[in-house]
Amino acid sequence: MHEKFINYFSKISPLSIEESEAIITSMQTKALKKGEYLLKEGQISANTYFVLGGCIREYILSDGEEKTTNFFSEEQWAISLNSLSPKSSATHNWVCIEDTIVVVGNEQQAQDLFKHFPRFETISRAIMEVAFAEQKEALASYYIDSPEQRYLKLLKSRPSLLQRIPQYHIASYIGVKPESLSRIRKRIAISSDE
Repeated sequence: MHEKFINYFSKISPLSIEESEAIITSMQTKALKKGEYLLKEGQISANTYFVLGGCIREYILSDGEEKTTNFFSEEQWAISLNSLSPKSSATHNWVCIEDTIVVVGNEQQAQDLFKHFPRFETISRAIMEVAFAEQKEALASYYIDSPEQRYLKLLKSRPSLLQRIPQYHIASYIGVKPESLSRIRKRIAISSDE
C-alpha cells in the first residue's frame, strides 16, 4: 500500500529516501466498507483522500433524487472544494460503492511536511491543480457534451469503471435514465460493429 502512494508522488517528482520515509511516516490509511459514507452533505471536511483501492461515488440530492457527479478510484484524490473555505459545509455526498482504502490527509499533516521538506509544497500544488482540472473538466462536460459524448469519454478515459459500477449510477453520471443509457450503449455497439 505504501508503495502505491510513494509511486504516485514519484511520478510527479522523484523522491529522496528521506522524503519517501517522511510520507510513509505521516501516512494514515482508512478502510471503508461498501455503502459506508466518507462525507455527507452538510458536514465540514478538512480532509483530503487518496484512493489506494476501491471506488467512491460523489452525488448530490436534487428534489430528493440522487444525481451522480463524480467517481474517485485508484490513484485519484477526493478533495471537497468546499473544504478549502473554513467552516464551509459539503454540498455533496461521498459513498463507497466498493470496499475502499484511502490515505487521509489534512492541512496540519501537510504543513508539518512542508516545514521539513519545502519542495513538498510545490508537489502538493501540482496535485491540487490536477485534481481541480479533472473536476472542472467533468463539470464543463455537463454543459458542452451530450449524454452520449459523456459516456464515450468515460469509456475512453476510464473503461474499467464501466465494469465495476452499476449501470444506474453510470446513467445518473451522464445525465440520463437507465433505459436511455441502454439505447446509447446499443447505438455505440452497432456503430463499432459496422
